[in-house]
Amino acid sequence: MIRLKILSFTTITLLALFPLMNKETSELKSKFGIFTVIDENTVEMDGVINSSTLNDFNELIDSYPDVDLIEIIEVPGSDDDEVNLQVAQLIYSLEIDTHLLDDGLIASGGVDFFLAGEVRTKGRNTKIGVHSWNDGERDATDFPRGHANHKPYIDYYKSIGFSQAESEAFYYFTINAATSESIHYMTEKEIKQYHILQN
Repeated sequence: MIRLKILSFTTITLLALFPLMNKETSELKSKFGIFTVIDENTVEMDGVINSSTLNDFNELIDSYPDVDLIEIIEVPGSDDDEVNLQVAQLIYSLEIDTHLLDDGLIASGGVDFFLAGEVRTKGRNTKIGVHSWNDGERDATDFPRGHANHKPYIDYYKSIGFSQAESEAFYYFTINAATSESIHYMTEKEIKQYHILQN
């Protein structure tokens, strides 16, 4: 009789802990690097794009295939430009929208990512920052217009729906707006001029 009571108590204890275990597992599965799943259609993004971001997003999409909106809190740039452009092109191919939340910030590679959105919108009091890239020794502006080093960025903008003229105009604007060690926050006029938003 005593043994049966002990077994019953153990069973009840495990049943009581089961919801907590499920909750912990659920929370773990909703976080994929800098992405956090809000619901089956919405993902929040916060942090620097890095070498694991593409794998993180692929894993996220495998688990949540109906995601169609990325809400950005703050993405100040990228530690891996190649991965950044790859994940951005994936966003574009999946026709996912991007939205910069109230008081949100995107800069450098974060702007390139944002531009991949099918629909691109922003809230109030946001910041969109651009500047020149640097290869470790030289800024982009150290290379003449038309140099091969500019081509990958221009080609990227074309790959996400910008025309050749729009791609070149925006790219050369960004690299001349500020050095790699500085930042230029775009004005509302510039945001409109370079088609940053798209409804």
